[in-house]
Amino acid sequence: MTVLIAGAGIAGLTLGLTLHQIGVSFRIFERVRQMQPLGVGINLQPTAVRELTALGLAPMLDEIGVATQTYGFYTRTGIEVWSEPRGLAAGYNWPQYSVHRGHLQMRLFDELISRAGPESVLLDYPAGAYKNTRSGVTLHFENGQDPVHGTALIGADGVHSAIRHQMYPTEGPPKWSGAILWRGTSLAKPFLTDASMILAGNDTIRIVAYPISKPDPITGLATINWLAEKTVDPATQRAKNDWNRQVATSMFAHHFADWTFDWLDVPALIRAADAVYEYPMIDRDPVDSWTDGAVTLIGDAAHATYPVGSSGASQAILDARVLGAKLLDSGVTPDALESYDAQIRPIANAVTLANRGNGPDAIMQLAEDRCNGDFSKLDAALPMPERAQHAAHYKSIAGLAPDQINQAAPILPPSFL
Repeated sequence: MTVLIAGAGIAGLTLGLTLHQIGVSFRIFERVRQMQPLGVGINLQPTAVRELTALGLAPMLDEIGVATQTYGFYTRTGIEVWSEPRGLAAGYNWPQYSVHRGHLQMRLFDELISRAGPESVLLDYPAGAYKNTRSGVTLHFENGQDPVHGTALIGADGVHSAIRHQMYPTEGPPKWSGAILWRGTSLAKPFLTDASMILAGNDTIRIVAYPISKPDPITGLATINWLAEKTVDPATQRAKNDWNRQVATSMFAHHFADWTFDWLDVPALIRAADAVYEYPMIDRDPVDSWTDGAVTLIGDAAHATYPVGSSGASQAILDARVLGAKLLDSGVTPDALESYDAQIRPIANAVTLANRGNGPDAIMQLAEDRCNGDFSKLDAALPMPERAQHAAHYKSIAGLAPDQINQAAPILPPSFL
């Protein structure tokens, strides 16, 4: 009885750690030949931190992450629209962390190898086609490696998932919104509380920034993760190999040349980057099922969503934990996979749709529309109670209200915590 996991990203590794914790045999198959700390900054919501804490990983998070104190939205001129405390300061029983995605992935990988042994993750095994059988599922590999058989297969192979493609062969590539993202990290002094995450701008142009390291005690500088976004005509043709490439800041910095706030110098932040990469703003349409017999999807393979609301990595971690709990309850069976699907998919699909236009960041465009460029009218045009209601609405959709999280029963029984 072995669970096959396609992909050693955050979702796949968290699932591996969970299955090891509950005593379910598994093996992860990862397409790359060598694990490397790739990616940029991400945020882990208290829901996800709770689950990583249950895996004994709280000290690791505190070591590599920054406990986010505030989360705020600002106009393109730097005026606060809405800001709120986060993590422990907001009344959660667990912190929220800002962390480098690659560093988190490598630490999860190292922890899994330490606990379950080097044979638990096989590299250079790119998942390809699968076939349901009477006793489970057979997984084939794109590079001709010998196929493997397991009791279940979990597709944790990301936004370009081969497992999902077999389930939905006519789906096509991820959907591009027309927004281009430029991501980088820079050494700079932290702003506001020194552990703040901010978004400034509107629907067509914005900057996102937050520290992912603690300030150096001598220089006072921290690693600031930032994302600059600009929307262009979605009909613009861009070659596939143009995406995810390193680019010069001259390609976009002029759009932010006058974004110098009292509390953040955006042009200086962009200039200080050692490397900048260009990405599309993409997601996938929600689907009616993630499960096909002995096969199901988790993480971005199941619910790739726009990077707003800090929901992507957090939801991937919750996927893994809920799936583990279902396997513990019902055994490694199609019924367990269907039960996981039925519980998580409606929530994740609702978040995907909300992030397309009514995520928490929509408050910035609302301020833009109401003020028509004159932000001195902000308080009258967008009263504070309305802003608070908007923030609470998204938390309700995403299941992120403090009481919801604090009062929820543990996903796995206390005997495993």
